[in-house]
Formats: sequence, structure tokens, C-alpha cells
Amino acid sequence: MKKFKITTEYITLGQLLKATDHIGSGGEAKFFLLNNNVFVNQERRTERGKKCYPGDIVTIGKNEYVIADDQKNNIKATS
Repeated sequence: MKKFKITTEYITLGQLLKATDHIGSGGEAKFFLLNNNVFVNQERRTERGKKCYPGDIVTIGKNEYVIADDQKNNIKATS
């Protein structure tokens, strides 16, 4: 299982597919999801806008990713 670090609250499934080089552009996400088995937490998903949060496990074919929160890059303002 590979760790995929994000610096935002979530990443959409379409963005994840592009970032992991499964698709070349965001426009390909819809067709990729309809023609390939993609699972989020063991549930098949076909929505490119599905939000993936830290702790979620995404399986794309034989590749498995765990979404991780990259805290070191998050800058939080304090009062």
C-alpha cells in the first residue's frame, strides 16, 4: 500500500487519478471510472467528485493508496 499525502482537507477521486498518473487529464476521469474498478474503502465508486479524506483507502486496479494528511506543509495562523 502506498501513502498519498495531501495538504488539503480532501482530494477528489478525479484529482487523485490524475495525480497518480492513471489518467492524463481531468476530462478522462469519468470514462476511466466507468470502465475500471475503483474502490474507496472497499466500495466501488464511479463519481469523479467523490471526496477522499485522510484515512481513506483507495484501490485503483492493483494499486492501493491510503490518503494521509501531510501536517508539515499545513501552515495554521494563530491569534
